[in-house]
Amino acid sequence: MPPSDQPEDRRDDVTMDRDHAGLRDTFASRRYFKKFEAITRHLTRVAAQMQAERRLSEEDVKILTRYIVALDYTFRALSMKYLMVGRDTGRFFGSLEMDRVESGFPVFNELLVMANDAAQAGKHLEQMPGVEALKDEMVRKIVGDREIPTKLQFALSQRLYYEELLKGDLFWARNDPQAIWQGNVTDRRRRYMLHWAVYDSQINLPTIYLMEVEDSGRTALPKDERRWPEAQAHLVGQSVGGLKLVTIAKGFDEDFDDLHPKRLRRFHVGPMYSKAYTLQNGPLREVLEEAHAPEGQDWALAWTYEELESERVTEERAGWFSTVEREVFALDPFSGRGVDTGATRMERAIILPQRPFQVLAEKNPPGFGSVRKFVVGAGGRVLSY
Repeated sequence: MPPSDQPEDRRDDVTMDRDHAGLRDTFASRRYFKKFEAITRHLTRVAAQMQAERRLSEEDVKILTRYIVALDYTFRALSMKYLMVGRDTGRFFGSLEMDRVESGFPVFNELLVMANDAAQAGKHLEQMPGVEALKDEMVRKIVGDREIPTKLQFALSQRLYYEELLKGDLFWARNDPQAIWQGNVTDRRRRYMLHWAVYDSQINLPTIYLMEVEDSGRTALPKDERRWPEAQAHLVGQSVGGLKLVTIAKGFDEDFDDLHPKRLRRFHVGPMYSKAYTLQNGPLREVLEEAHAPEGQDWALAWTYEELESERVTEERAGWFSTVEREVFALDPFSGRGVDTGATRMERAIILPQRPFQVLAEKNPPGFGSVRKFVVGAGGRVLSY
């Protein structure tokens, strides 16, 4: 299946009649997945660059890299599923639905269907011919019948899709919290890093959470059969992009008297902007149009980092004879923005290839002065501006 040699900006490849677009053309679909394969690779380099600048710790980067790699596996699986889209496969299989207005990523329902497919992947593979058997049959079709074995190619693509799902370690619609022990504060007080991620259904974007927690319970949190499942369910239930970090942290603090959130961070991966695939408005749209970047460099990815820190601890009465700790969180003091953001600090960044960056620097649109720029240069090297 040869790579596309079609022009990058063919808008008729994509059905554009709704907020969600279906990639119904073979070449458009393959270019889309190839674009995200490159983007996820650059994201790991951005995380490494932030570690070099001491903005992220080594452990932070390991956690973020894990989710970025999982996201790459998810795109790889979906690329197999839709490898033959637009071809005559003998049946209607649909096409990848992407959010062309808000995020540039696949819509939330794609990940829900993928999770359902993963639960039944083993059964599907048992009923399908093996990879080598399908390839042999393709050869016979080409040599004997002198036909393009499209239906066999489709069958092979579906087998490869289910094999990817069976490997696991993908980014799912919900990636439940995990706990990493970080040492003891005292003999009866432990510190954990909790991390989890969701594919936000409201904005169709992957979102990663990191929370540093002190545990004063009798039983270590991951081994506590009552508190740990409750804490996991609570955190996932509050993982909505529309909720401020201070709302999430306070709710957790009040619901668990012996769990004390000291620091909460959230990483929004996206939106992705592309002249060929998305319809977002604003300066980035104009930058990409004016850049006339070659295939594979017509994109920009936003990245938002929010952080909330505990400023001090107070005590409040709990019943007649006891008190509980409550965290007081520090909000951004500048211009009253903390009330609006619900965070101690917020940083916006954008990752883009060199040519779009040059246009962005020349135009210097309002509002981009404080945005960090990570520029992908020759050889995939990432530079920070």
